[in-house]
Amino acid sequence: MQVLRLGRADLALLRGLNAVFGEVFGEPATYIGAPPSDAYCRDLLADRNIILLVAVDVDRVVGGIGAYVLRKFEQERSEVYLYDLAVAEEHRRRGIASALIAELRRIARETGAWMVFVQGDQEDEPAIAFYRQLAASEEPALHFDIAP
Repeated sequence: MQVLRLGRADLALLRGLNAVFGEVFGEPATYIGAPPSDAYCRDLLADRNIILLVAVDVDRVVGGIGAYVLRKFEQERSEVYLYDLAVAEEHRRRGIASALIAELRRIARETGAWMVFVQGDQEDEPAIAFYRQLAASEEPALHFDIAP
């Protein structure tokens, strides 16, 4: 298994990552139902403030992370928001999520981020247990979606 950070030329890997997210999250229509154009994907992949990591087993994407570098305005620093993390069910319990997080942490240090943060759904007990192992603190939070 290999962990890779996606770059501008990695369209196929991005599409594979979206397929894994769709499968794991039970939302195939969201992740693969209306795929963005190649041009949109290349721009996204070239953005250094978007971190897309994949775990590849032989030639198949089996897991990945989508994260964002958020520049702060109150100090000269940034945070990394871990937005999505998924590992295909048949590849779990092999250290893939831990390897993805380790690479994300390395990139966060490299970019000068002072913190990596993630939100977890209360009903997703395996994810909450995993993040509790990694976190220095846990703060209860609510998430609100506000339409533009």
